[in-house]
Amino acid sequence: MVDIDWDLFSSYAGLLSLASLSIYVGSYGSLPKPKRSQTGKGTTKSSETDDEDEGEVVEHMSSEDAWLFPIIGSVALLGLYTIVKYLGTDWINWFLGWYFSIAGVGSVWKSSTSLVRWLAGETRWKSFHHFRLVVQKNKQSIISLSWRSPTVVLLPLAFAPSLFYHLSATSRKSILVTDILGLSFAHNALSLLKIDSFKTGSILLGGLFLYDIWWVFGTEVMVKVATSLDLPIKLLWPKSLSLAGERGYTMLGLGDIVIPGTFIALALRYDHHRHLRDRQSPARRLDKFSKPYFHASLAAYVLGLMMTMTVMHVFHAAQPALLYLSPACVLSFVATATLRGELKEAWSWNDDPANETKKELNDGPKQAAKAEAVKEAAATSSSQDHVPEVHQSTS
Repeated sequence: MVDIDWDLFSSYAGLLSLASLSIYVGSYGSLPKPKRSQTGKGTTKSSETDDEDEGEVVEHMSSEDAWLFPIIGSVALLGLYTIVKYLGTDWINWFLGWYFSIAGVGSVWKSSTSLVRWLAGETRWKSFHHFRLVVQKNKQSIISLSWRSPTVVLLPLAFAPSLFYHLSATSRKSILVTDILGLSFAHNALSLLKIDSFKTGSILLGGLFLYDIWWVFGTEVMVKVATSLDLPIKLLWPKSLSLAGERGYTMLGLGDIVIPGTFIALALRYDHHRHLRDRQSPARRLDKFSKPYFHASLAAYVLGLMMTMTVMHVFHAAQPALLYLSPACVLSFVATATLRGELKEAWSWNDDPANETKKELNDGPKQAAKAEAVKEAAATSSSQDHVPEVHQSTS
């Protein structure tokens, strides 16, 4: 009879749940925000708008960026390894600890605001008191900030995790605080870091697939850096049903959440795009549309992470999670698109609005010339149709 270590099993299950939930929520956060309605004169329907309603201005990662990502990551990893090996960990942990503590305030603030907004609902959210700060110079707006009252209340609360984390001794850092900061970083990264197409996502996951294999199996670099830096860039779960930390913790780096998560979030945005294209009207709620690509890729992520944990448990050795997650996510997309007969369409789809603008600019002269040709042809046809008839009269 197999003796099951339920403490360790519960730790794997908890970590898997945290990672999956983070990707699920972050993917919905990456959906495009509805645009404000316009009046006939081109002005907004209501002046009671805020910057949060506008959504974030984000850059989309292109295929060129995806090719460079593993190279840049390798340079950064080697730099950290060199510092850790030759200069020690004290000052780099101090410096990066301050950096992530400061960044954590904004990250927790934004994440908690998104959570409160979702819990309150859009109608209730719009009813909260609205503040606006505008700085002008020569009648030109230099700074324009606006927010709702819950945002103001949440700001001082957002300082608590960062302060507690930074002021705690290294050996006594709270797992709860570490996970709060880690989840907020992951949520904001998934909401703001967007890839523009499935082609770009496949290049990114493929490149980091090789990156992970080399730096984990080929050298000691990845493991050395990961175990030396004490930063809130990971998720932890105690190896105990009672959530006590005596036996240690299971750990998952944020990169193993955010990188596959960007691909899964893209799948959700593609499902949303298909809904808008087919229905010609927005969904009443963000979750009320068919999501075959999202569900397939998220299920593949869960299975891939389960495989990672299984192999790690059996061989008692650290595993590069992207070794399993990258092919799982890409193959789930290919299989879903092939079964639905949409592989060519899905592969060529681009999520970057700037790409559509460029396409319109490039196609503009062609469309204008085509329209002019049609107009001339119509005029010629019209002139021929209205040639006066000649009648002969007989006397």
